[in-house]
Amino acid sequence: MTAALNIAFEAPDVIRAPGSSKTRPVDLIAIAVQTRGDKGAELELLQGFARQARGCLLTLSAGSSQAETRQAATRLRNSALTVGALDVVTAAELIETKGVTPDTVASVSAAVLAAEHFILKLAR
Repeated sequence: MTAALNIAFEAPDVIRAPGSSKTRPVDLIAIAVQTRGDKGAELELLQGFARQARGCLLTLSAGSSQAETRQAATRLRNSALTVGALDVVTAAELIETKGVTPDTVASVSAAVLAAEHFILKLAR
């Protein structure tokens, strides 16, 4: 009987709680820590990331040289790390390792688009 009661009242094992920052395109907790909770600074940081990400996407899709492409991918990865956009980081790392292909550019574009939509929703 005690074993059944222990099981009934134990906390469930939860790896990722719904709504945790790991399920969002941007880690709001990391940004809040960086900006010390200043909402204006948070929004400015996020909008700066979105602008830089769009610029990097232009470079990646413009058929630039190998060096420019690698620099754009690295700049995008570092910028994404700053705001905790882990999907963008992963996609940018694909470009750094595999180079610019239609698939890698599509992965980066999709990740950046998801992050940008999330940022736009926050800015409302």
